Amino acid sequence: MRSSLSALLMIACGTQVAFGQAAPAERPAPGFEQLEAEMGAANAAPGPRTVPAKVVPVPDTTSPQFRTAVAAPYRVPAWNANPPDAAAWKALVDKLAAAGAATLPALREKLGVTSEAAVIGGVKAFVVQPRQIPEANRNRLLLHIHGGGYVYNPGEAGTLEAILMAGLGGYKVISVDYRMPPDAPYPAAMDDATAVWRAMLSMQKPGNMAVFGTSTGGGMTLALMLRAKAEGLALPAAIGLGTPWSDMTETGDSYRTNEWLDNVLVSYSGYLTPAAKLYAAGRDLKDPQLSPIYGDFTGLPPAILVTGTRDLFLSNTVRTHRKLRAAGIDASLQVFEGMSHAQYLFTPDAPETREVFGEMARFFDGHLGR
Repeated sequence: MRSSLSALLMIACGTQVAFGQAAPAERPAPGFEQLEAEMGAANAAPGPRTVPAKVVPVPDTTSPQFRTAVAAPYRVPAWNANPPDAAAWKALVDKLAAAGAATLPALREKLGVTSEAAVIGGVKAFVVQPRQIPEANRNRLLLHIHGGGYVYNPGEAGTLEAILMAGLGGYKVISVDYRMPPDAPYPAAMDDATAVWRAMLSMQKPGNMAVFGTSTGGGMTLALMLRAKAEGLALPAAIGLGTPWSDMTETGDSYRTNEWLDNVLVSYSGYLTPAAKLYAAGRDLKDPQLSPIYGDFTGLPPAILVTGTRDLFLSNTVRTHRKLRAAGIDASLQVFEGMSHAQYLFTPDAPETREVFGEMARFFDGHLGR
């Protein structure tokens, strides 16, 4: 009876078996038994985990457009740059900024977006908006803080994410062109972001505004919320944190699990380490204005966070999400398959990019007043 019942269950589950015969066991992949023994021995005691060297294929679970970005080689020379002096840093930054800015007019045209240089709160900025702002967003305003490890994307080059939000999300955006090292280390960038936010409070109700940014921009968004709280400034209705650099101390699981897999940042030992030192200028990296994960998140606005399975900053994002939740904050975590750090910014035609900005725009729509 038991044999018949087992056979019927196996047939119902799609397993073919002859009555009275046991199903053949699946054979492990060649070499698995040896690898199993080696890994078992290497990990027999508590402590760091040893894993085998392996090749990670490009997932076929992403869109064809995005798959090209996932398969791309490392981003040279940005990921491992470590110029010997300030002049060399500025030369590299200017070269990359010029190349990035050159691609933006065509993107603005394609998305129906305009961009105008401005000075807001005494700080250089860009006003980026759709040619036709949807009715629901006409009394809404977003502050954008660009990424780039505190050293990259000055000027127009820093408006890429603002263009995508304006074009795909339908919002008017002010993108702050904050000062950066080597000429202007901390606190110049935060002073500029705070000055622009303070000025924006006279332009629109705080309940009708949001602040967002990716990487450095995500970390600075969090730091701005902490500083605004400390200075008694009104907070926005929501914040958007794209894979935020919320901890500059190289703390978190994905700094190891995704090292060399992320094809954008690649390794914390690349440009991130010297960039962090340039920005901090000797200040303790656990200062919440540098690493906001060590600050008090009580009372922060609702937040949406974006990361990917290959992101070197996956742990930064997850830890930030958990800390927001622990503080009682409404926080939504969006994790994308195969995505390296901030990769949605480099693939404007990919469905994944439209999903990222669609999710963020809907989140803001649900929290901002009209």
